[in-house]
Amino acid sequence: MDDVRATSAWVATHSSHVVVDSAGIEKVVDSIGPIPKVEWDFEGIHYFDNGPLTVQYLFVLDALNFCFWPDKELNYDHLASGLKAALQNDQSAFDADRLQKYTGPQLRELLKWPRPLPLEDERVRLLHEVGCELERSFDGKASNLVKSCGKSALNLVALVTRHFPGFRDHSLYKGHQVFLYKRAQIFVADLWGAFKGQAYGQFNDIGSITIMADYIVPAVLRQLGVLRYSSTLASTIEANSEIGPGSEEEVELRACSVHAVEKMRELISMKSGKQVLSVELDLWLWASGVQCSSLPHHRTLSIYY
Repeated sequence: MDDVRATSAWVATHSSHVVVDSAGIEKVVDSIGPIPKVEWDFEGIHYFDNGPLTVQYLFVLDALNFCFWPDKELNYDHLASGLKAALQNDQSAFDADRLQKYTGPQLRELLKWPRPLPLEDERVRLLHEVGCELERSFDGKASNLVKSCGKSALNLVALVTRHFPGFRDHSLYKGHQVFLYKRAQIFVADLWGAFKGQAYGQFNDIGSITIMADYIVPAVLRQLGVLRYSSTLASTIEANSEIGPGSEEEVELRACSVHAVEKMRELISMKSGKQVLSVELDLWLWASGVQCSSLPHHRTLSIYY
């Protein structure tokens, strides 16, 4: 995660379209006091049985957890609760051999979704990738993947990105490689949250992961005054115009969000004398954002978030 922090900081210092506002960070930190604790499954939409099947569910969930906005009625809740219902109906639904065979219409049927999903072919491809590699290297079980990390969040992110190309979330920005790893990190965060830091969710270095840079967090940070956008970028977002994946604007929105929240975390810890986890800040920011459906966010067709 040092690469994520360092490359995000580099983007923030060379950014042309997004500014991390230090005064805005100070104001937010002074106004919010202790970060409110948000329960991981505060909406009750996730599958949880306290065992390996939950790990399998979460890995499938995070393999598919990207790009809902092209369908105005689709959101993360539909994915999480649809996969939960599918697993409750058939506990073999996410077996590795079956993941390798799903078609787009079959995935829609799993989710009880009435029309093609955004980037449906990519979602199916990633399901196949997960099934193939779990079968090849982990006896078909995501729980074995997690066991092999030695209770290290860093190791798990490295294992996921090494074995599953669809989780390799990085970009080229002004000639520099930028690492973000949103879905690999959110798998760690989901495990930690679901299992409350125990069993499959026990990571001795949970403080090492950063926030998960997506659509919602930059929008919330802008609303809070932590991020400022150029007039051109602001107009593009407010017009609901698409921003290309890997473009300067898109990389800056995500990387500056990571850097800004790292600065928030450091300031909160300094002022309170208590360690604050980026994963806790991320959950608080994301929960705030999803409760404000009118919040304008950037629109990028991407498999990474």
